[in-house]
Amino acid sequence: MKVAVLSPAVWRTPPRNYGPWEQVASNITEGLIEKGIDVTLFATGDSITSGKLDYVIEEPYGENPELDPKVCECLHISNLMEKASQFDIIHNNYDFLPLTYSRLIKIPMVTTIHGFSSPKIIPVYKKYNGINYYVSISKSDRSSELKYIATVYNGINEKEFTYKDIPGDYLLFLGRIHHEKGTSECIEIAKKAKMKLVIAGLVQDKKYFEEKIKPHLNNRDVIYWGNADPEQRNELLGGAYALLHPINFEEPFGLSVVESYFCGTPVVVFRRGSMKELVIDGKTGFLVNNNYEAAEALKNIKSLKRKDCYNFAKSKFTRSIMAEKYIEVYNRILL
Repeated sequence: MKVAVLSPAVWRTPPRNYGPWEQVASNITEGLIEKGIDVTLFATGDSITSGKLDYVIEEPYGENPELDPKVCECLHISNLMEKASQFDIIHNNYDFLPLTYSRLIKIPMVTTIHGFSSPKIIPVYKKYNGINYYVSISKSDRSSELKYIATVYNGINEKEFTYKDIPGDYLLFLGRIHHEKGTSECIEIAKKAKMKLVIAGLVQDKKYFEEKIKPHLNNRDVIYWGNADPEQRNELLGGAYALLHPINFEEPFGLSVVESYFCGTPVVVFRRGSMKELVIDGKTGFLVNNNYEAAEALKNIKSLKRKDCYNFAKSKFTRSIMAEKYIEVYNRILL
């Protein structure tokens, strides 16, 4: 079986810092290769893979403001589509744009839907519903207007994370700094709990950061770490007392929650989106509804066993398990 994995061209695959879709595309690629599948990764020229790499975009347009995103997308996606006949199946991790080629090629395409940025994009998915194979990354992140072949949870390369049995003394926010992710709520929760907070992630909304986050930063009890790389992410997660994830939207998955588990660190999350699928309430963390409940839940973190967090992640969210699930999907389509 020859598989083409299409990753975005926004960031490197795997990303240097932020880049969840690129991270998942990398884990899919490497997980499939470990299972003996012949994989070609279509990503930026600086990407890293143990398989074959094919590219026309030398560097990520997210790192070079001189590059035009739409031009990069067109060149990047068309490069794969013009080579489609070389593969048995295409695995699309680049949202809805590649679907517009699907009637022009004979090779089946699996599209992992990494969330809906807006209801406005659903008509594109609907148009190609009958000839494509859609995979959701959680049961909660499904549109009633679409047909799905499977739900496959995102898998993590557990070797990138270090389990730590002893908790640290700070709370952690890890993710893009945006209202959707609840960075400001984390500050309020930490203050209510009278605990130190470390904030790490890409500043996606600069106005939000300047108005809601920056005034509280003091390098003492509210600290902005910056956009953490993989090694720093591992250290921050492993050293945390708990990960805070007070989301203000219906989160399609939540990589940081699972990554936290692999370090043994429990989570306190708002009860929205996929969180009910990722969190065993009272065992791997706490599902709460507001900032007050979150601060109260932190009083009970010591009652949780960090090994339970690790074991839960190991049983459901490894890249090996994810690869096995995708191979099952491919076989259902091809056999």
